[in-house]
Amino acid sequence: MAAPGIAPISVILDDFSGTGRIATPALLGAMLRAEQKISDLIFSPGRPPQVQVYGQMIPVQVPGLTVLSADDTRHIAADLIADNKQAITTLREHGACDISFGLPGLARFRVNIFIQRGSCAVVMRVIPTEIPDFATLRLPQSLSDITKLRDGIVLVTGPAGSGKSSTLAVLLDAINREKNYHIITVEDPIEFLHNHKSSTIHQRELHSDTPSFAHALRSAMRQAPKVILVGEMRDRETIEIVLEAAETGHLVLSSLNTMDAPKTIERVVGSFAPGEQPMVRERFAKSFRYIVCQRLMPKTDRSGRVAAFEILKANARTRECIEKGERENKTLLEAIKAGSAEGMQHFDGDIARLVKSQVVDFETGLSFATNPAVLGQELAR
Repeated sequence: MAAPGIAPISVILDDFSGTGRIATPALLGAMLRAEQKISDLIFSPGRPPQVQVYGQMIPVQVPGLTVLSADDTRHIAADLIADNKQAITTLREHGACDISFGLPGLARFRVNIFIQRGSCAVVMRVIPTEIPDFATLRLPQSLSDITKLRDGIVLVTGPAGSGKSSTLAVLLDAINREKNYHIITVEDPIEFLHNHKSSTIHQRELHSDTPSFAHALRSAMRQAPKVILVGEMRDRETIEIVLEAAETGHLVLSSLNTMDAPKTIERVVGSFAPGEQPMVRERFAKSFRYIVCQRLMPKTDRSGRVAAFEILKANARTRECIEKGERENKTLLEAIKAGSAEGMQHFDGDIARLVKSQVVDFETGLSFATNPAVLGQELAR
């Protein structure tokens, strides 16, 4: 059944496997062609195949596949994993695995396969075949200065599905075009495919090319890169090596699933034991260059989503806030507001701009705000 108020979409299939079962590549291709702006494909036992469009789940009517069975999702998972032994082992031992999958000429996917109630479920994030640019993502122009950095740490943060990977891809592609560097990425899995341009770029995928982020990063230190992209800083060891890489002259780009700049710093520092945290604060304060946080919000006309950005840039004031911690009259928010001439901006200020220009409606803006009461008062004035 379709969700209330959401009409199902239908697909036409004429490609079947030799066993009479619908071929997985044909199913994926048909689903992608059935609707525009699809962000995810979801396969769950007891439900029809579904696509996600602007955050809304839409059932897909597939001939002969009204509702997925546990066997259907298991077959789809098996087709996607194929002979990836590491993924099979990870799924068996941990109940979930991440892989990449491509349909030549059509799309690439970041795939998560997981066990629930003893059966397989599959979520496939659609990755565009072309790398977007600053204008397409409406990135603040001040972020173009990141491509001119010679060293340090740049973090792109936000909740899952907020577009962090796309922003990192835009920044990396700009460096690839503008600089004659050696670039190494470590990803889980590889999402956007980068070709050699002015720079030479090597992309390594977790499990298939390297056993861990930490192992790949330690190897990268001996591979003479100028720029290192780490898909996500997941643990203390990875954060430690990222700090070391930045301190030895590398430019490191990475992501974290944190909501804003203060929480990003808390996550980095909190990954270490209490006795180590003062030193980590000092090291991170000296090494970071930008923390870019983003939140995707539905537009007023429901034609899509738009990102609001918080940008924290390294200067004397922001470094002091990080190294010594936030105190009365010396907070990161105050430092960001004071740094507007340097390209810094805070979430609620950017959300206010989007509401005033009617890109986002008032209620939506408040629901995504860091401080809804203060934002509401400002907009009321």
